[in-house]
Amino acid sequence: MGNYKKIDEYDVEATDKIAKHYRETLQLLGEDIEREGIIKTPERAAKSMQFLTSGNSINPADILKSALFTDDYKQMVLIKDIEIYSLCEHHLLPFFGKAHIAYIPNGKIVGLSKIPRVVDAFARRLQVQERLTTQIRDCIQDTLKPLGVAVVIEAKHLCMLMRGVQKQNSVATTSAFTGEFMDNNKTREEFMTLISGKLH
Repeated sequence: MGNYKKIDEYDVEATDKIAKHYRETLQLLGEDIEREGIIKTPERAAKSMQFLTSGNSINPADILKSALFTDDYKQMVLIKDIEIYSLCEHHLLPFFGKAHIAYIPNGKIVGLSKIPRVVDAFARRLQVQERLTTQIRDCIQDTLKPLGVAVVIEAKHLCMLMRGVQKQNSVATTSAFTGEFMDNNKTREEFMTLISGKLH
């Protein structure tokens, strides 16, 4: 069994140090750090960033190991429309969207709630969408040893929507496959059809 556990605490010393830097940054940006709406912002931002990067202290494989079960089911297991919220490591701006994840068991299945938790563990880091996609795939493949894994992520990036090219309707799609999803066109097509259809 893994040693994963959920923690909702903030490091007081780290919070104070991060808040100090936020206070200095706000001053450099021309803000009055004594005004009512801003005075507590450095502490709030420090806690927010600790939460948004809390995946750095989690081993996602432990999440999967905490709910592994022996089973002879060998058909596709699909969880789609998993909400993703992450921070772009290039501009510290959010990107958000949905992940669609499937695997074909090979003697082991995992509790269904654990896959979205793995997504969160990787998403709550400074990320790029491409790496996020492959990290999720590799974690499931390496831990469950399934016959195949498929991951597709669709996301909007505020670094594109708010700055830079400012294209409001742009959606980035990334995919990563192993095993049956890589080698068998019919399996991959079934996955793509299922995530495109409205079954719920």
